Amino acid sequence: MNRKIITRSYSDACGGLAASRWLSRRRLLSVGGLGMLGLTLPKLLAAGGVDSHRAKPKAKAKSIVFLYQFGGPSHLETFDMKPDAPEGIRGLHRPISSSADGIQVSERLPRTARVMDKVTLIRSVHHTMKNHNSAAYYALTGHAPPVDDIRLKDSLELFPAYGSVVDRLSPARGELPTFIAYPHVIRDGSVTPGQHASFLGKAHDPLLITQDPNAPDFSLPELSLPEGVSFERLQSRRELQRLVDAQSRILEFSPQARGLDSYYDKALAMLSSATLREAFNLGSEPDKVREAYGRSTYGQGCLLARRLVEAGVKFVTVYFSNSIGGQSTDAGGWDTHGFNNTRMFPIIEKYHLPITDVTLPTFLEDLDQRGLLETTLVVWMGEFGRTPKVNENVSRDHWPQCYTVLLAGGGVKRGFVYGASDKHGAHPAENPIRPDDLAATMYHLLGIDPQAEVRGVGDRPIAISSGRPVMGVVA
Repeated sequence: MNRKIITRSYSDACGGLAASRWLSRRRLLSVGGLGMLGLTLPKLLAAGGVDSHRAKPKAKAKSIVFLYQFGGPSHLETFDMKPDAPEGIRGLHRPISSSADGIQVSERLPRTARVMDKVTLIRSVHHTMKNHNSAAYYALTGHAPPVDDIRLKDSLELFPAYGSVVDRLSPARGELPTFIAYPHVIRDGSVTPGQHASFLGKAHDPLLITQDPNAPDFSLPELSLPEGVSFERLQSRRELQRLVDAQSRILEFSPQARGLDSYYDKALAMLSSATLREAFNLGSEPDKVREAYGRSTYGQGCLLARRLVEAGVKFVTVYFSNSIGGQSTDAGGWDTHGFNNTRMFPIIEKYHLPITDVTLPTFLEDLDQRGLLETTLVVWMGEFGRTPKVNENVSRDHWPQCYTVLLAGGGVKRGFVYGASDKHGAHPAENPIRPDDLAATMYHLLGIDPQAEVRGVGDRPIAISSGRPVMGVVA
């Protein structure tokens, strides 16, 4: 079936600092933590409440896998090449045809080209944040930060991660966590905000895994009991904690403690979940499958994401890198600064594009072959794109004014392009889309009203999104 690039007007969209450190699940799941945290840390937690009773949209996706490309991939070297632009602007590689009529990608992505009939490209995403931390916060939450500053730091005044909102409004059933994130806590200097539950409370933080899924000894102490401690003993300690809470009347005087109480219950449910333990058992995958995904942290992380959504986890965030990048050519995010006066951007040539061309198409094909792509929305994006003009150091600078986001599955069209950039890839030419609109689209596809409200700091009602779902990409 031939597929064409279709562009529509913006009216296609439907109407409508320094903070306390946040704790990993590893720390909270330690037996000592389970026995003591209720008395020592309740004030770190805040539980949100839902005010909206609007009708929910019909869910097209059961899960979202958010593949976050920290550092800012260049749209001109990936999915929006401008071969007719002057030298110094056009992408450094030749464009090649793909499995979707009219869609070209970089010649360094030949395997990815073969799965473009499964994806939607949005080529008109834009905003104004030029610093990694502020732009990344925007990408991870769908809310613009109060300032565009590299020193933007975590605060309970800032918005929660997408997965935390999903956990608050549409949690997974049973013992499975709603939101899992790995294998990094990302930062550019300070920790990037938007990776946890913020004012929604610790009960809605992700299950954070910081181990390398590609490591030979990959295991999950987060889901393991210390030697000599049985699950029954842990349950007894939990009951003891309930008694202490009751005797101190902490639940009456501290609503935050209820968030911790829920956190304990989730921790115990996860410890007893054979389904979750098996989902994390990458060793049960055939070697052929593991090799196909790529024996890299990112590759095995995407394989783990497939296993998690297959088990029923609703939101999985896979971070490509813990940093924006540097001068290494075998690690780091998509930032291309630091390689001065070279013919091309060596980290893209030697690392970013090769690893992407192994893992991304394998992931999409695997989901599709297992019947999971229809109900799993895959989001591939960074915080911004790169300047159309190559600078004097043979690099591209930060460029939030126009960049590309890739979507696949979960109710979006296949082999489709929404929006367009101008002839140099500098600004949206058609259908400008903000990160706010992408957030609204994700919530809409999960069956969550983007205008639903939660309670923020000071118990004030706050809408989870100020954007509009991009209905032009919905199948």
